[in-house]
Amino acid sequence: MRRLSLGLDALASLREASGASEIDLPSACTLAELAGADAIRVGVTDELRPVGASDLQDLRRAARVLELRMPATQSLLKVALEIRPDRVILAETGWDGRAAGAPLDLRAQSAFAHLTPVMRGLEEAGVPVSLLVAPDLDAVKAAHTLGADGVELFTGAIADLPVPERRVELERLADAHRLAAKLRLDLSIGGGLGFRTAREVIEAVPSAERIAAGRGVLARACLVGLDRAVRDLRALLE
Repeated sequence: MRRLSLGLDALASLREASGASEIDLPSACTLAELAGADAIRVGVTDELRPVGASDLQDLRRAARVLELRMPATQSLLKVALEIRPDRVILAETGWDGRAAGAPLDLRAQSAFAHLTPVMRGLEEAGVPVSLLVAPDLDAVKAAHTLGADGVELFTGAIADLPVPERRVELERLADAHRLAAKLRLDLSIGGGLGFRTAREVIEAVPSAERIAAGRGVLARACLVGLDRAVRDLRALLE
């Protein structure tokens, strides 16, 4: 059965933007798990905003499985070693500068020097490490060379493409998926996945072990509630 990792970053962003202190991440975590989420994920930056240190501590106590998505920096390595998440996904800071949500560029040798110390620190602590990468054969090979436990293939650039272009990109995703499976890398997909896009993407990578979703589920939750939104997406993954 595919596993669902639910990102709660958007709730933290809404809390910060609105000043709504009633937004309680641990409570959302519990509701999501009861509805079928297999793991809870949050993204952090060096500034620890909008997800803060206290959020991480609270979520570590609340979540059965906690995933941390972060840039590969020494300050966040220290945070991760203190929190001890069940899994870390290393990524670049996103376009808005507020969370690590962009795929890593592994083409330059400097990327290896940048990532290796953080990966080593996490692995020595027994924390599995995946790399968020573009659905590209060279990126998957580079992740394997680096010694990552897994890859998360970024699908955010696929979801809104016109149909002919989307088909081409889904074929590239499927090729990257097959290579990751051949290299025995733990395989996830994530980025831009919601109720409109998830089915088509999942069909391109039928053996992906883990699906990461966030904003699409939380947007639907504004209409039908978090429990229903998670259950509806869970049903799409069967």
